[in-house]
Amino acid sequence: MAGNNSYTIVEYFGGDDGYRCGYCKNDKGNFSHGMWSHSMTVQDYQDLIDRGWRRSGKYVYKPIMKKTCCPQYTIRCHALNFQPSKSHKKILKKMSKYISKGDLPAAQEDGEPMDSVCEDAGPREPTKVCQSDLKVVASADIKDEIPNRSAAEEVQKNSVGSTAGSSENSQNDSASVSEGGTDAKAPNPGLGADPSRPPSRKAKDLRKERRLQKDQKRQHGAGVLPPKPAHTNQPKTLEEFINESLEDSSSDRLEVRLVPVNFEDPQFSASYQQSAALYARYQMAIHGDDPSECRESEFRRFLCDSPLEAEHSPDGPEMGYGSFHQQYWLDGRIVAVGVIDILPTCVSSVYLYYHPDFTSLSLGSYSALREIAFTRKLQKQSTKLCYYYLGFYVHSCPKMRYKGQYRPADLLCPESYTWVSVEQCIPLLNNSRYARLNQDPDAGDSQAVKDVGRALVLHKRTVMPYIVYSCKFKGRSDKAEVQEYASLVGQDCAERILLYRS
Repeated sequence: MAGNNSYTIVEYFGGDDGYRCGYCKNDKGNFSHGMWSHSMTVQDYQDLIDRGWRRSGKYVYKPIMKKTCCPQYTIRCHALNFQPSKSHKKILKKMSKYISKGDLPAAQEDGEPMDSVCEDAGPREPTKVCQSDLKVVASADIKDEIPNRSAAEEVQKNSVGSTAGSSENSQNDSASVSEGGTDAKAPNPGLGADPSRPPSRKAKDLRKERRLQKDQKRQHGAGVLPPKPAHTNQPKTLEEFINESLEDSSSDRLEVRLVPVNFEDPQFSASYQQSAALYARYQMAIHGDDPSECRESEFRRFLCDSPLEAEHSPDGPEMGYGSFHQQYWLDGRIVAVGVIDILPTCVSSVYLYYHPDFTSLSLGSYSALREIAFTRKLQKQSTKLCYYYLGFYVHSCPKMRYKGQYRPADLLCPESYTWVSVEQCIPLLNNSRYARLNQDPDAGDSQAVKDVGRALVLHKRTVMPYIVYSCKFKGRSDKAEVQEYASLVGQDCAERILLYRS
């Protein structure tokens, strides 16, 4: 996990100005609070997204839910309990068919819309801050400044107590062998089915038998006694649907690579230019961006500059925590990239871009299924890591409702910051764009600010509680801004995260 000298450092920018909404296209209807993150620990970001924040590059923003034109609710899927729907199986089968036979669906389907990026709400030029230059105010100095202020004795907190705590495509199981249309001689009356012909069997049962036979041959060759097949009525798991396509001889056409967002990583740096070119092609074809809007510098700022510091923990996933690109290679070239953050309790989807020629393969949904399977894999290494975050759910935008199909799923209540099942939320959102999702009137924000004086600030490379800062600089009139910031990040985060003060 993060070292003792690792801080989250942010500059808060408020949220007074409206900007263009990527969902309803309202020029000035989208409102959000924003802050620039110079650095961020994975635990702090986990806590922030559990309060409705989300990052775009190093810019972290939180929609002003009662004011914005299209309220955006944080959504998470319970990855361990996820079971693919019929439409999900159809998508996996479609990809499997393309991999094995090269059959690309003729009808071009609308690709799933990606999350709107609040580019127009970007921050002012951030201040340069170096962590190694930080100095923490000594406790004795605080007592001299405020002898009766016990809260100031907390100043020597200089570490974040963070406990940080896909899969190939598949065939649909709905196909079955036709039972009619045979020219065989009819059986004698009263004798039942023709004993000279084998009984009709479902295609999925035949596939299972062939797979079992292959496994038995491999095990027999290794001197292992094959186990007896277990007969069960349990539905197939997501992994079973995905792994079916691995039996096909063409399955090696598709390779999924997880690479850390780090220019010192050889795989990331070697594929960077190809990935940037794919991003530009996607943005221009799918979102209609001007070439000037998707230059390499924009790609780097948006999808490669991450504030998250790579961290490792003995009880965490083997690749560690941080920001990653999940690259989909087909026949030796990148055709899609899913940008994800691996956090203590979840895999958080950031963005997806893909080659426009493959729009009909529903790569948005396909990558989400792969990322859910990836989350389930990571959970075996880190038990707390069991959720898949799909970004924001925007009920007022019909094209964004598809995220609610990855169930079981929860939405984050914007007032109590508790999770409520999607099924309970939809009736409320059908009646109103904004809704308090937690219907318990007594449920409040457990992280409501109790003492803004304990919030940590960074001034002239010195870390101190806000109460010390306000006493040292009595002429400053920023208490309302600090109070607003602390209420948005919550009491615990305010006491860990360093708020930059010029």
